[in-house]
Amino acid sequence: MSITRIDPEHRMSEAVIHNDTIYYTSVPENLDADAEAQTANALAVIDAILTRLGSDKSKILDATLFLVDKADFPAMNRAWDAWVSPGNAPVRCTVQAGLLNPKYKIEIKIIAAR
Repeated sequence: MSITRIDPEHRMSEAVIHNDTIYYTSVPENLDADAEAQTANALAVIDAILTRLGSDKSKILDATLFLVDKADFPAMNRAWDAWVSPGNAPVRCTVQAGLLNPKYKIEIKIIAAR
């Protein structure tokens, strides 16, 4: 069994790899943007970490999207649909959640194969 922690800090790691499975949570960097732009940004961050770790979005197995306002669901889906790898859509769940940073409109947790 191998566990690799990427950029570990006291409280959390940037990502964790266990037996060639990547675990990662993405938050947007453009906190003053609308839900569609925040979603697109968080997805771009996922692309970057997956590339860094030797994977890509076609290998995402599972995605959980935490959305603050359910009225933003169509905007979130527009960004997702423009981004998701054709023919490789992962299992996906969207949950309405109160996120701790009041500027976050979305947070995305993924599990991907390497």
